[in-house]
Amino acid sequence: MDNCSLLHVLLMIFIMPGWLGGDPIISRKQQEIRSSKAFRGSHLRVRRGWIWSQIFVEEEDPTPRKIGQLKSDYDTGDFTIKYILSGEGAGDIFIIDEYTGDLHSLQSLDRELKPFYILQAQAINRRSRQPVEPESEFIIKVQDINDNAPEFINEPYISSIPEMCPTGTTVIQVTATDADDPLFGNNAKLIYSIVLGEPYFSVEPKTGIIVTSWSDMDREAREVYLVVVQVKDMLGLNGGYSATTTVTISLMDVNDNGPTFQHNLYTFAISESAPVGTTVGRIMADDSDVGLNAKMNYSLEDLEESSTFTIQTDPDTQEGIVILDQPLDFESKRRFVIAVEAINENIDTRFLSAYEFQDRTTLKITVTNVDEPPIFSETPYNWKVLESAQIGTQVGTIYARDTDTTNNPVRYSISKSSDTQQIFRIDPSNGTVYVANRLDRETAAWYNLTVNAREIRDDQLSSSVSLLISVLDVNDNVPTLSQDYQPYVCEDTQAGELIELISATDADDPVDGHHFYFSMIPDKHINPNFTIRDNQDNTASILARRSTFTQHDRTHYYLPVVIRDSGSPSLSSTTTLTIRVCVCQPTGHCPSAGVEAQALALDLHMQILLGLSVGLITLAVLSMLILAVRKYKTLRLEKMATQELETEEFSEKILSFTVPETQPSQTVSLRHPHRREHKLCREQVTTSIRMSLRHSHLIGPEDGVFQQFIMDRLAEADEDPCVPPFDCLHTYAFEGTGSVSGSLSSLGSLESETSDPCVSQTRDPGPQLLRLSPWLGATDDDTLF
Repeated sequence: MDNCSLLHVLLMIFIMPGWLGGDPIISRKQQEIRSSKAFRGSHLRVRRGWIWSQIFVEEEDPTPRKIGQLKSDYDTGDFTIKYILSGEGAGDIFIIDEYTGDLHSLQSLDRELKPFYILQAQAINRRSRQPVEPESEFIIKVQDINDNAPEFINEPYISSIPEMCPTGTTVIQVTATDADDPLFGNNAKLIYSIVLGEPYFSVEPKTGIIVTSWSDMDREAREVYLVVVQVKDMLGLNGGYSATTTVTISLMDVNDNGPTFQHNLYTFAISESAPVGTTVGRIMADDSDVGLNAKMNYSLEDLEESSTFTIQTDPDTQEGIVILDQPLDFESKRRFVIAVEAINENIDTRFLSAYEFQDRTTLKITVTNVDEPPIFSETPYNWKVLESAQIGTQVGTIYARDTDTTNNPVRYSISKSSDTQQIFRIDPSNGTVYVANRLDRETAAWYNLTVNAREIRDDQLSSSVSLLISVLDVNDNVPTLSQDYQPYVCEDTQAGELIELISATDADDPVDGHHFYFSMIPDKHINPNFTIRDNQDNTASILARRSTFTQHDRTHYYLPVVIRDSGSPSLSSTTTLTIRVCVCQPTGHCPSAGVEAQALALDLHMQILLGLSVGLITLAVLSMLILAVRKYKTLRLEKMATQELETEEFSEKILSFTVPETQPSQTVSLRHPHRREHKLCREQVTTSIRMSLRHSHLIGPEDGVFQQFIMDRLAEADEDPCVPPFDCLHTYAFEGTGSVSGSLSSLGSLESETSDPCVSQTRDPGPQLLRLSPWLGATDDDTLF
């Protein structure tokens, strides 16, 4: 019920008493006005008010006509009261006679556009212009007529139901509406009926629900039904309106059909050379169902025959694909007869029995012959041979045969590319492989050969196979020390102290791994200096047997070491170790074994770093020496020039210096044999040079290597026959240990004009270590400057 209908009912309830002859409806304001008038004029209170009936206007009526009357109970018919109309449609749709209160409609109305109109009426005294009645509101209702046809909503109507569904299954509900007033008569009362679609479907007249009325609808016979439904108003009586709609109903598939083969026998042919996985052929079982209901699985029933083949279902076409699963041999089996079964994947026993969801057929497969190359009995061949095997030793035999019915003879050969050194050979007639050259496992531990087999007649078909020969180890290599050991013993070594830990290596490769035994050469006398202790882990410890080793007594000891392996037969070797006696530093390092030995012991990286350091220091000292020598020469030349003028001629040894950017070669007299009391003061020069060298060198005079170097040079100078009675200036250059390029000093011994070996000449002074003879007053502290 809409709002207009509800308002209409409420108005009927309130207006009905006056319409039926009861008291007219008087508003609260009207009662107050009348009460005030009664009190003013009289003590009697008269009930007065508007008098009118329920007003209805029939829609679609184009004729102007009177539709009702408004009247006040004060109206006595003398036309002293004037009626005024206002509100919806007043003046253009509705007018009122101001004298009589008659209401007239001027044009046709449409209830579907506006079902009622709300207006206001007034009654005033023409003379006093005062209201006789208070303004009152009333409603004019538009009365409905059947002027609208029903219409279906929510079109189009499409539905689907399973095939073979039972009678009375709900399909869909159709709905129609009518714009007419459903509360007035039968204008909007609808009824549904089937125009097209019987006897398969029916419709409920009042609700429009379509149901099935036939239970044997088969999708495979007919998939779509078009049902025409009609709706009428006026409950289907004559004179009413009607409308129709079409409902499309599709039948959904159910699994009510099983697979069926179209043929009882399917025949295929395949070559015996076809590889595994080759498709032999396709078979198809028809199923009238669709989708999941049409899915099926194929299987091969004869297990003995079908082991060579397998069958799969194509997911797109539902075909059965027969695939080769094992190699074929025409000479062994030429024909296969196999039973094939197709069965639905989804079985619905509501429609068919389980037996009806499957079908069978026969598959016949013929194998065709192909001329094949020889076939080897193994693939690949894996053999083993001892490395001590003599030439001509038989390693094994390779066998290949022609599987065709002709059975042609086969000849064998080894591919030259796989045996470039011709270590093995093969008998071409029987395939026996022999050793053809010496074997050495340490050179080659295995061989990968390719053996070819070729038919002698026909097309000379051939095939090849891999032959892997592993060379087994025999104990034919003696064990040796794992590295070139340079052991040394410190002078303060105590008895039982570890001198060196040695290990061994062996080119052989025994199955159980290496195990070496270390010992000394058997002798009737026990070595008093050292002993060897086998650690039972392939290492041995060289231990000192006594204490107090000194270089003064002996600088080297020789220790023979015997190493024996665990092979069969066992092999051994003897290696003599040279153990040096060393004056070790507190850390146990041996720096005083001599320059040559020290160079062999230093690490390559330390040599590089030391060489770079010495080079940088040399460049720094060089510049200082040049300045010092220049100053020294200037002072010495001035003093010696003065002495030459005062002394007589004498035989003297001359040291010539050549200094860049100075005067050419000048000679300086060091001293006169008869003037030994005159000493050359060189404190200033020696001090500056000595201090710069001491602070620049990484190895100072306190180091053992440096001290040994100075002592050796002093010994050479003391033993030099040229020293007494002459004074000589000796030059020394120390670049550290391990230099393989010799001295970096620019001072070299050149042939002098005299025959004196003590006279030297320089062209390019550089950083040097200078020693003056004690004849010139040099002190111990002057050995380095």
